Amino acid sequence: MTELDPVIHAAARLRISATLASLDEGDRITFPRLQELLDMTAGNLSTHLRKLEDAEYVVVEKTHQGRTPTTFVSLTRRGRRAFEDYTDTLRHLLGEKP
Repeated sequence: MTELDPVIHAAARLRISATLASLDEGDRITFPRLQELLDMTAGNLSTHLRKLEDAEYVVVEKTHQGRTPTTFVSLTRRGRRAFEDYTDTLRHLLGEKP
C-alpha cells in the first residue's frame, strides 16, 4: 500500500499546500494573506511553514516593499509535485478509479 506523505498529511500543512497549489506556478502570496485565508495564528502558520520549508516544499522570502517588511510564501516545484502525488495517493486509497 502506498503511504501518504507525512510532511503534507498534517491537517494544517495540507491546508497550506492546497492553498498554495491553487496559485499559478511561480506565483506567491503574502504571509498575512495566507494567514487570513487559513484563519491560523502567525505562530502556528510559521511552525507549519517551517516543516514544509525544511522538506523544500515551500519557499519563504522576506523582503521589503518600500520601507515595509514583507514575507512572501510560494510552493516550490518539488512541493507542487509532492502535493499532486499526495492527492493521487489519497484518491487511490479512497478507491477512485483513474
